[in-house]
Amino acid sequence: MMSEPWNTLLIVAVSIAAVIVLVLRVKLQPFLALLLVALLTGLAFGADPQAVIAAVRKGTGEALGFVAVVIGLGAILGGLLEASGGVNAIAHRLLDAFGERRIPWALTAVGIIVGIPLFFDVAFIILAPLLTTLAVRADRRITYFALPLLAGLLTMHALLPPHPGPVAVAELIGTDYGLLAFYGLICGIPAAIIAGPVYARLAHGAPGWGDQSPPPMLDEGAPQTAAIGFWPALVATLVPLALILLAAVAGQFMADGPVKATLQFIGHPFTALILATLSVTAWLRFRVDAPLDTISKIMTRALEPAGLMVLVVGAGAAYKEVLIESGAGQQVTAAVASAQLSVLVFAFLLAAFVRIAQGSATVAMVTAAGLAAPLISAAALSPSRVALVTVAIGAGASIASHVNDTGFWLVKQYLGLTEAQTFRSWTLCATIAGAVIFAMAALLWNFV
Repeated sequence: MMSEPWNTLLIVAVSIAAVIVLVLRVKLQPFLALLLVALLTGLAFGADPQAVIAAVRKGTGEALGFVAVVIGLGAILGGLLEASGGVNAIAHRLLDAFGERRIPWALTAVGIIVGIPLFFDVAFIILAPLLTTLAVRADRRITYFALPLLAGLLTMHALLPPHPGPVAVAELIGTDYGLLAFYGLICGIPAAIIAGPVYARLAHGAPGWGDQSPPPMLDEGAPQTAAIGFWPALVATLVPLALILLAAVAGQFMADGPVKATLQFIGHPFTALILATLSVTAWLRFRVDAPLDTISKIMTRALEPAGLMVLVVGAGAAYKEVLIESGAGQQVTAAVASAQLSVLVFAFLLAAFVRIAQGSATVAMVTAAGLAAPLISAAALSPSRVALVTVAIGAGASIASHVNDTGFWLVKQYLGLTEAQTFRSWTLCATIAGAVIFAMAALLWNFV
């Protein structure tokens, strides 16, 4: 491994540029480009070739162990609701109830609410079919509807417990959870609004955001069933969200025992999605009288685009793991530590640099918190200021989602965007959200 911080940063910068050039200019398939750059980056750091292979296997395996199952189950559930007209019914009802101009605001609220208990990727995968149908029915680019939802999910994932990043930071620097929730919402809600409906409204018509053709998940050639109806479709969409939320509440407030264990089991994303899928299957078979053969074909066809999504996300995770194993985060820490900055600015910049260098928001938050902890202790900050430092770390870990972040590829694949369109929409959305969160924390800093 390299010992000079700037050599490490140079390798990281070159590797990121290489992925971008290979994907955007050479038009190499992202799955292959990410794996190739992951291997070459590990070798450039001087690691043993077998250690590089091990890092690639570890990153891919850890990501696919969870993401692959969620993507697969989410694709099946979405395929059933789409083929039965369920997603279409929900989209029409939303358009009628809120009007096209107000739906982005409703989706922001949905993102904030479900983003508190749910992981970013789980909530996005469950709700993605609704976004695609809204885009088609309203004749809008999908980013117009997706960014408000994504902004809400992103800000909650970065700022509020029970998400792993905020919890880890709170434990490392001694943040009061009540104050973290209070300041997280105060800073996160404006960020979600500006990065979501406001940004989508102002920028989605600009060149480079793609055309208005249906995303690839909408397959008009798939087998169809009789209409499932609005209420069964809505219940099926909300069931996994409700079960996961119930499990989160049980984990926080219930004593250990069989009831808590049962609720956490049925509220795990795997179980919740399986139960929702089985409920739709049973409804289609026994209430709509759809043939089992048709239902099976719908499920199989829905899994076809999921395969590519899984591979790309896995390759992105492999690249991220190589960067983490290289010690890039520690090298960035050393480079930033020499600067004379306030604790709030230092924590934000450190988390941002590590996020850009290796992709993982959680790793960026833990790295920043580990170094900021002694500074906070020496500065004798008030509990409110400690909470604001935690918010600033979450802000830095949110910005610049790009090719070394698995979330970048998840958004790209599910929304049917090109890499360039994903940079212009999702990457800028995440960066705006992080910047607004930090600006809010800096504003509040002088009043607490």
